[in-house]
Amino acid sequence: MIGGVETFRDLTVVNRLRRELLKQHSFEDIVSKNGKMLRVFSVLPQIAASNSTILIQGASGTGKELIARAIHNNSPKKNGPFIAVNCGALPETLCESELFGYVAGAFTDAKKDKPGRFALAQNGTILLDEIGDISPAVQVRLLRVLEEKMFEPLGSTKTVETNARVIAATHRNLEELTREGRFRQDLYYRINVIRVHLPELRERKEDIPILVDHFIERFNQLNGKKILGLSQEAMAALMLYDWPGNIRELENAIEHAFVLSLGDMILLQHLPEELIPQNHSILAPTGLTLQEIEKRTIEQTLQRNQWKKMATARELGIDKNTLRRKIRRHGIME
Repeated sequence: MIGGVETFRDLTVVNRLRRELLKQHSFEDIVSKNGKMLRVFSVLPQIAASNSTILIQGASGTGKELIARAIHNNSPKKNGPFIAVNCGALPETLCESELFGYVAGAFTDAKKDKPGRFALAQNGTILLDEIGDISPAVQVRLLRVLEEKMFEPLGSTKTVETNARVIAATHRNLEELTREGRFRQDLYYRINVIRVHLPELRERKEDIPILVDHFIERFNQLNGKKILGLSQEAMAALMLYDWPGNIRELENAIEHAFVLSLGDMILLQHLPEELIPQNHSILAPTGLTLQEIEKRTIEQTLQRNQWKKMATARELGIDKNTLRRKIRRHGIME
């Protein structure tokens, strides 16, 4: 060997452009370029500026707590505490004391006063996550707090005022629970002043690449690595997966891949087993763009469903009108 040539590529510009792209499609720590999510982003500043009660609805793992934190961080109460309570994880017997606190002697083990979550959230925001799981008795007390801005700790006759802003969140259909008599109608209307609905990840698969970039940048900082991205096979596997665990499952999958990846790229074999299709032939070969991956996926799904658009849209997790637009855009013909 007489000589050689080595090429250097400055990634500074690439990383700066990536950060600028994320800024255009982000609100706080939430990123998306999905139309439904962008509409949510557009109204969040006005929602945050108000003091109204908010109901956030969405499946588990869609980022309800992230939205609640973003609202708090952009609200007049941003300097106050943000207290998150998972009502579904609290036993019915403890939920009331956790929310409203108790005084010494209220029950056998109450040796001293303990402030509840509403007291801790004074001058700030309280998130009542999985509010659809609370008991009827707690629903009654919660209704009074929302209407009168005051409560009584267990065992106390003294009324305590609260100015905490209330954000409720649930994965349940509260309208259906109300019709069944399992959730108070008056409480439902009281928390449903402003409603924010978060779509599932399978309904916004166009967000997967931008979410992957977001998680890669975060895990690079946390782990001191320099992962550049995913191989096309790995990205194709993510696009084909149904994501029942939503964004939380995607984040866990990228973290799993970070542990196994020893190079600068995440490959198909680094992903969790359940994400890797058994028939590898459905994955895009090297050289295909994301647009081509999407076209191939739609064509294969149409063929499996005998070109029935309703069944195809259901399997892909998208609206039938969205499917029609994609078919026209890609020039797919039967």
